[in-house]
Amino acid sequence: MKKLYVAILSAAIPAAAMAQSAIDAAQAAQSDFRGTARFMSMGGAFTALGGDLSTLQQNPGGIGIYRSSDLGVTLDINVQNTKTPFSSPDFGNTNSQTKVSCNNFGYVGATNLQGSLKTLNWGVSYNRAVSFDRVYRGYAPTIDTSLSNYIAAYSYGYPANDLTSDDWNIYNPYLDSSYDWLSILAYNTYMINPVGTAPEGGNEYIGLFNKDSYGDAVYNVRESGSVDEYDISFGGNVENVVYWGLSIGITDINYNRWAYYSESIANADIPSPRLDGTLTNGSYMYELDNSKSVNGSGWNLKLGVIVRPINELRFGFAVHTPTWYSLTTNYDAICPYRYTPTDLDGNVTGSTVSVMGNDAEYTELASYVWKLNAPWRLMLGVAGVIGNKAIVSLDYEYAGYNNMSVKAPGSYNNWGVGVNFQPLEATNYDIKDYYRAQNTVRAGIEYRVTPQLSARAGFNTRMSNVRDEANNGDLEVFTAGTDPSYSFDQRTDNYSFGLGYKYKAWYVDGAYVYTHRKSTYHAFTDFDGYWAPVQEVLDNNSSVVISTGFRF
Repeated sequence: MKKLYVAILSAAIPAAAMAQSAIDAAQAAQSDFRGTARFMSMGGAFTALGGDLSTLQQNPGGIGIYRSSDLGVTLDINVQNTKTPFSSPDFGNTNSQTKVSCNNFGYVGATNLQGSLKTLNWGVSYNRAVSFDRVYRGYAPTIDTSLSNYIAAYSYGYPANDLTSDDWNIYNPYLDSSYDWLSILAYNTYMINPVGTAPEGGNEYIGLFNKDSYGDAVYNVRESGSVDEYDISFGGNVENVVYWGLSIGITDINYNRWAYYSESIANADIPSPRLDGTLTNGSYMYELDNSKSVNGSGWNLKLGVIVRPINELRFGFAVHTPTWYSLTTNYDAICPYRYTPTDLDGNVTGSTVSVMGNDAEYTELASYVWKLNAPWRLMLGVAGVIGNKAIVSLDYEYAGYNNMSVKAPGSYNNWGVGVNFQPLEATNYDIKDYYRAQNTVRAGIEYRVTPQLSARAGFNTRMSNVRDEANNGDLEVFTAGTDPSYSFDQRTDNYSFGLGYKYKAWYVDGAYVYTHRKSTYHAFTDFDGYWAPVQEVLDNNSSVVISTGFRF
């Protein structure tokens, strides 16, 4: 059957389609390593240093270090490469792309004063806080179960007659029922089929994969977008010992995800040619295409201080409140499919049913609003100055991902706008089950070769924020909408070095950053003792970062 795409108000969408997930929350709240060239070349270890435009976004106490005004801009050229273990007959297992962006631009104004308060400074800055740009794809040469079997398991009890319609203009299960949209899509593509009545009511379902089945799978994921942050900062210098600052951050998020997953299964349980509700043996292939976007804005507060008890030693401390986001998510899916009756040896015994192209099944377009409290962050730093020639700096950051929370509208006004937001308790429990606090360590060194030329190097590592139980498949991981796939970052390491040159009021800094990220792709969650396809994804990215500006 053919259904029209319909853009619908949040108020019209059933609860099953509107559910937010812990995966969505962590995706929107993730962090990144970006900033000025000097900041990045020293591994971002600036909590105790300051005096750089990036500190307005990290430790606003760093604005107090300034004794003159600063106006600067940063350009980032990022070459991305991803690799997965296996390639398929149709495409390889590596992807590359190059992205150019403006990491940072800003201005700091410094006012020198008399008395204990030596300076009173203010600043504004733009930071590309997070880049979501990523492309990866892979091939699973064997699968032990099928996504259809997982859908069949959680669709238990759904009345089959309510998952489809003879006239979609009169009854549309996507809009007029509260059943899971992926269940509806799977039922109308014969990925799941009823095999009896459940004792509690409704139906039991069977997926495609049985004890004689075998098959493979391919996947392709493309993510794009960013989190941009605009900071307004104030700070000062007390007796050249205590430097303090406050930043108000305003964020914009734009995240887009296209996820493709396909299975080809032999000896599958498919509908008989008579379409009389019985099943027969055959081959089945489907392609699940999902598109999702998340857009919105938020704000946060940052407080920071740097203490310099002696000229050779500095301590830094900063705390970031959660970013309070108001978000809108849109998603839809399309699913072409094809099946052919065969015997157990693969010999064709009937006609092929092919529903592809413009005739493929697809969902409506869902749109819903929600609120997210992103993690709060705590940063500690220490830095030492060695003979006015070198700086060594070390940072630690704690991010409370397990304390994130989400809300959804409790009701809607007459214009379809969500009001009276209430905590989503199930999703908030999932956040605590899947995620833990994230630890990040940063280190940097700068050596002044000449009064004009400086050499720098740095390293930082960001540990996984995923609990072992979720990563190892000991928990069922729920996603929202019609995309069952998700990825978990295991660890991200950044290695950097750079040079800086000053000539009177003008400065130019350059940095090279090599990023190695290890993550795992899950086609869907493990369930009932069955293992879903999971593969390691390796990102090896190189960035060339150039900053220039004037201090006056």
